[in-house]
Amino acid sequence: MGLYYAAHGTRKAFGWFGGNGPAATGAFFEKIGIKPVKTMALFAGIGEFIGGILFALGLLTPLAAVLIIVPMIVAIKTVTRKNGMFSDDGGIEYNLVLMAIALGITLSGPGSLSLDVLFNIKFG
Repeated sequence: MGLYYAAHGTRKAFGWFGGNGPAATGAFFEKIGIKPVKTMALFAGIGEFIGGILFALGLLTPLAAVLIIVPMIVAIKTVTRKNGMFSDDGGIEYNLVLMAIALGITLSGPGSLSLDVLFNIKFG
């Protein structure tokens, strides 16, 4: 999930994987009321990229979760909420799944193969 999320962020920030890049993402952000448009598109994309990489590595897992959960809350508030529950209708379902995964792994711990465990990084 972390690598997928990182790739998703690169679409916004850099236009990779067929993404729109910051200019077109910024234009979309302007339509939904997020400003300053290009700056926020870059912040969103880079934040998603970093959050996804950290999550995949199990490094600074609570920070990674925040970098996943906060953009999903923004997505729900600005885009998907009006479409109802289910993702095939453009609803909030997928956003909620990503949030649940990030929160669940953060609360249960990143696991023995994580960099948090390898470097003895503890939270709480």
